[in-house]
Amino acid sequence: MATASRRRRLSLSLMFLIPGLSLSSWVTRTPDVRDELGASTAEMGLILFGLSVGSTIGIASSGALVARMGTRPVIGGGTVLIALGVAGVGTGALASSAALVTAGLFVFGLGGGSGEVALNVEGAEVERLLARSVMTTLHGFFSLGTVLGASLGMLATAAGFPVQWHLLIMSGVALAVFLAAFGDVPGGVGKRAAADEAADAAEDGDGTAAGRPLWKDARLLLIGAVVLAMALAEGAATDWLPLLMVDGHDLDAALGSLVYVGFAAAMTVGRFCGAFFIDRFGRYLVIRTSAVSAALGLVVVIFVDHPVAAGAAVLFWGLGASLGFPVAISAAGDSGPNPTARVSLVAMIAYGAFLVGPPGLGFLGDHYGLRSAMIAVLALVATAIFLAPAVGERRPAVADVKNDPENARKSGAENAPRPGAAPADEAVDEAAGADRDR
Repeated sequence: MATASRRRRLSLSLMFLIPGLSLSSWVTRTPDVRDELGASTAEMGLILFGLSVGSTIGIASSGALVARMGTRPVIGGGTVLIALGVAGVGTGALASSAALVTAGLFVFGLGGGSGEVALNVEGAEVERLLARSVMTTLHGFFSLGTVLGASLGMLATAAGFPVQWHLLIMSGVALAVFLAAFGDVPGGVGKRAAADEAADAAEDGDGTAAGRPLWKDARLLLIGAVVLAMALAEGAATDWLPLLMVDGHDLDAALGSLVYVGFAAAMTVGRFCGAFFIDRFGRYLVIRTSAVSAALGLVVVIFVDHPVAAGAAVLFWGLGASLGFPVAISAAGDSGPNPTARVSLVAMIAYGAFLVGPPGLGFLGDHYGLRSAMIAVLALVATAIFLAPAVGERRPAVADVKNDPENARKSGAENAPRPGAAPADEAVDEAAGADRDR
């Protein structure tokens, strides 16, 4: 069973890696795609809007799909769409067709958005079973994928390798990793969790809380506001950082891609180290410190007219943005009954940033320059500093609460099993085995 548990977590980690690898492959070639299309900054914003619309539709539908079918088919379908979307962008670049690139980004966003909730529901369940922070590490694999993809994109850019063939190759790589990893993704996770939550609510007589619309949950909405700000900080860099460094700080395309690699590397370090700091200092302090770091990086990039200083500040931007999304998703998942719906709602709010971000920043950038456009991002990140207490702390594991009602009234930090404790690992193993038998 221990082997089954490790295979489950490794498989989930690889499924998180694929979207990062695919996304950064496109992002680092954004200047080349723009040149192939002959598009202006505002036109690129509209092209990126295809990604945002696809993501929003995917994220809006995925909660219901997970509740109906479980996470496995949604993760699988979403990942295939991601690979097809990358291939579509490459085909559009080959044909110099803005419509095809937009359509490819739409398909990419549809796959990424639909798979996002399913991946996070699966990760949130593992985190609840283990009663320790694992979500940041899983998102760390997404960031690791961005580092790998961005590094390859930077090398391809420097070598003048045609963008269309680069993206078509990366689409094939994404499919290969998917085929290797998908077999160990368990089935039935989302719908089983929803049924368990309904049963628990009925047993506890908590019908009022369970039936209350989630949009009336003030704390959940504040968590959503935090993730909106931090997702915009991450998404603004993903969508615009290479062009920001090229157009705003006069770097060439290869160096602009190198700066994005630095951002992705900082995100990766922050996420792989995040669990250590969250378990010791709590979500609230980690989120507030992260927002301060992101704001500091943005201030230098926006207001300091020096490319070296701006490039270094991007590291603070990346470190700060790294933990906002996973920590907020984790907080939403244990903020009350029906974690699948809560994760879906907060993820949907986050994707609001991706919906309005690309065209909004593109419009501002076309009129005032991309550096000035980032002031809007800075303002939202600054609000996250003050809203950080909303994320609270982790609750006890579900198993601990059921076995010892007294523990339900204490904080998760005081009662959570020690990292690596056997009961939690056995619970993950049993869940993995049961899901595979479904």
